[in-house]
This record gives sequence, C-alpha cells and structure tokens, in this order.
Amino acid sequence: MPALFYHVTQAPVEEVLETLLTRALAQGWRVECRGTDPERMDWLDQKLWLGGDESFLPHGLEGGPHDDLQPVLLSTRPHGAGRQAVMTLDGAEVSAEEVGTHERVWILFDGRDERAVQRARDQWRALTAAGAAAQYWNDESGRWEKKAER
Repeated sequence: MPALFYHVTQAPVEEVLETLLTRALAQGWRVECRGTDPERMDWLDQKLWLGGDESFLPHGLEGGPHDDLQPVLLSTRPHGAGRQAVMTLDGAEVSAEEVGTHERVWILFDGRDERAVQRARDQWRALTAAGAAAQYWNDESGRWEKKAER
C-alpha cells in the first residue's frame, strides 16, 4: 500500500484524524498515531477522552503499562510490529520500510501551515526516493480527491 498524504485544508487536522481512526478501528486495525511533541500528544489524548459516547475512540498515550494492548497508541516514536496502521501528524517521521509493512500509512498535514506543507513535500521526496509508493490527497474542493500518485 502507498503512503497516503492528506493535505488538510477544510477542517482541523484533529477532526480528520478522528474520522480516519474511527474507520481504521472499524476495520479491526490497531493504529499507532505518531506526532513529534509529547505535549501535543498529551493534548490529543485529552481531546479523545472528552469525546461523547458515540465518538469515543479507545486509545492510550505511550508509556503506559498496556501500550501493546491499545487499539490506538498515541506516540512520539516508532513502536514496531503489531499494528496494522500508522498515522503521522506534525511532520513525524515515517520510514519507507514502515510503508511496506503496514496495511495503511497516513501522513496528515495542515495545508494552512506553510512549514507543514514543506515538511510533507520533503517526506514525499524522501519516501518515494527510497522506493515507497505514495498518493497525495487534497480536500480543498470539500471532499477528498487523489491528486497525485507515485
């Protein structure tokens, strides 16, 4: 499967993250959601816990006693095998090897942040140069459309 680059412009990245996590869990997948900043991941942890009963996403923040059991593990570093999907945000690293060994890899980036856009471009170049397949998706029309593929 290719790495799926999601250029988020119509909603906060966190809303897209919640939607994708809900779909991944419905598939029976366990997901590592990887960021770069422990404080941001702690904020995301709190946000996910505060969702209503209908929108609750079972998850945990890395460093707990049951990391391996979490359906969604919020992390700032790779956690290896045992998960079907990886979702990165805020420019978190993902390797070409991870793209090849997971059912799905999403790279979410905020289209209103020029640094995030540039970081995603750099990741696209690095991953495709390393032989990983990639798709670029954009929501500027109000729905997700695939704009490029390598």
